Amino acid sequence: MSQHRSSGNQRMVRDVLFVDGVRTPFGRAGEKGIYAGMRADDLVVKCIRELMRRNPALPAERIDEVAVAATTQTGDQGLTIGRTAALLAGLPRTVPGFAIDRMCAGAMTAVTTTASGIGFGAYDVVIAGGVEHMGNHPMGAGADPNPRFVSERLVDPAALNMGNTAENLHDRFPHITKDRTDAYAVSSQNKLAAAYGNGQIQPDLVPVATMKPGQGWTVNTVDEPPRPGTTAEDLAALRTPFRAHGRVTAGNAAGLNDGATAALLASSDAAAELGLPVKMRLVSYAYAGVEPEVMGIGPVPSTEKALANAGLDIGDIGLFEINEAFAVQVLSFLDHFGIADDDPRVNRYGGAIAVGHPLASSGVRLMNQLARQFQEDHSVRYGITAMCVGLGMGATVIWENPHHAEYSAVTTPTAVSIPTAGAAA
Repeated sequence: MSQHRSSGNQRMVRDVLFVDGVRTPFGRAGEKGIYAGMRADDLVVKCIRELMRRNPALPAERIDEVAVAATTQTGDQGLTIGRTAALLAGLPRTVPGFAIDRMCAGAMTAVTTTASGIGFGAYDVVIAGGVEHMGNHPMGAGADPNPRFVSERLVDPAALNMGNTAENLHDRFPHITKDRTDAYAVSSQNKLAAAYGNGQIQPDLVPVATMKPGQGWTVNTVDEPPRPGTTAEDLAALRTPFRAHGRVTAGNAAGLNDGATAALLASSDAAAELGLPVKMRLVSYAYAGVEPEVMGIGPVPSTEKALANAGLDIGDIGLFEINEAFAVQVLSFLDHFGIADDDPRVNRYGGAIAVGHPLASSGVRLMNQLARQFQEDHSVRYGITAMCVGLGMGATVIWENPHHAEYSAVTTPTAVSIPTAGAAA
């Protein structure tokens, strides 16, 4: 076992490694979707079992925590899903678990929360991920917003609908036109289709068998939402459901989807001890709040904070995995940092507009794709996973490529000074 000691005003801080990540194929929410009639917790179980199967060197009893995110924590997504999923997956009963919610950034928060525990010395190895079965749990179903939001004008009521916040972002940045967002959406579809054609998506997918009455069993091995061959002309004809003559459509936004993800994280010394592979090293992370009415701008301040925490500049980032909740949200991020719409560093495999966005699960999908790109491109040292978050937040995690010539991870914990009681800040 790794040794964690603190003495006086010092604590040993350890590097946190992304060992592996998997996900189910994403499905379309609703009665016709591939996961209609299936339980959300069973989707998570598939991911946990696949992580254990792919990493036979890891004894199940060495897992210290299971954190699973869900935005709607009721029914098959309730009952402390991290713990129930661990039990259902056959992990030892000594392995604890918990549930977490930061809406779209749920899985990302599950990763950073447990990663902090690894760095602090509370954990050696964890599983973190998320699930959203939007067919079983439509977005916002059962929610009861406090009336003070409206009566005290704390938040514009329209901000509780994410599509409206995307239209507001168009208002704030009128140079981001509908034609531009449609063009970006077409590019996302094309890049995902190319990634599938190159076999870059399939390695991280967990096959899921489903049963439909009258149809029998189907083994689902690919994502359901993509629409390869989509053209700008196709998107131009779509209606704008959030505002008359608006700019946000079903074509330039992520859909309503079902799916689950899970990642395996470990300290650098535990990974070395157990012979676990290393796909990425966590460098820095940050969350930020913004006006809920323009929720999509959230990744801008969170990225600025994460870069400052790491002592890096945007120019140091060689790959970006940005969740495409809405095309306008990604484009506002790119414009802020002076990055072109078609920059080859951005979403090389396409994004959520094409592949889907099952809310709380998506953070680990971004990490899976970044890790795969690190493996392919050893010239890149740092990459970012980032996303906007409902109710006005942003989330960003910076990762380092272990294949880069200057990779800086060490297996020896680092001593850092911490303030003693009563010390000045």
